Amino acid sequence: MTSSSLRVSRRQRWFKHVQRLPVFRKVLLGSLGVVCFLALWQLICMVGLLKLPTPLKVIADTWELITDPFYTGSGNDVGLGWQILSSLRRVAIGFSLAAIAGVGLGMLIGASRVLYDAVDPILQVLRPVPPLAWLPISLAALRDNEPAAIFVIFITAIWPIIINTIVGVQQIPKDYKNVARVLRLSRKDYFLNILVPATVPYVFTGLRIGIGLSWLAIVAAEMLIGGVGIGFFIWDAWNSSLISEIIVAVIYVGIVGLVLDRSVAFVGRLLSHGEEAHS
Repeated sequence: MTSSSLRVSRRQRWFKHVQRLPVFRKVLLGSLGVVCFLALWQLICMVGLLKLPTPLKVIADTWELITDPFYTGSGNDVGLGWQILSSLRRVAIGFSLAAIAGVGLGMLIGASRVLYDAVDPILQVLRPVPPLAWLPISLAALRDNEPAAIFVIFITAIWPIIINTIVGVQQIPKDYKNVARVLRLSRKDYFLNILVPATVPYVFTGLRIGIGLSWLAIVAAEMLIGGVGIGFFIWDAWNSSLISEIIVAVIYVGIVGLVLDRSVAFVGRLLSHGEEAHS
């Protein structure tokens, strides 16, 4: 066999090996799905079934917006990068407070049956309240748009974190508790060596739900409170009939939401050694 034939054979074996990789299939099929979606969108808009700009027109209308995300003008006239960072800052503050309070309260409530029975009706009543229903209350209580938006994030994210943490604490196997009694572990050792490791997958399930709800809530809240933020950017673009800018902003919102979810999931897998839990 010639050297050229050997090289071809090696390339073919390498390509077949790559084809078997899950990442290759995901990238290939994902890219194919995106291309098909864009082609279908282009076709539907061209025949007039939807009164929306085509993908090509969206790119043409928003090219400067896409290529210069950190543009800075006067007042609220800033690029999409600054808008998203402003929203992320609010989410980071509200979600961090919700995570600290939610995990702490969840462990406390889950460890006490009496406390759980007393608090559960409150959780079940407040949990389904939509995020925007809290905005008038927070504005009336805090008298300022910025802390009101952060409070909406906090109150939206805290319920799934509390509930999943409670479930995690209540699902600790009895064998673990029996071992702790036999070894006469102190409360500190029980907390660090049994309670925390056993509840980590449940906690991060709640955190993933919470971060998704936080991002959803801030976009909606910013439409009403104004200022710099991706939600207000979308609302302002609607008032100015800039549909292409709205579409680009929605795509950015989806991408950021995906990154936030995958980031929390990645940290959760690291801390729970790949174990995942769902409540």
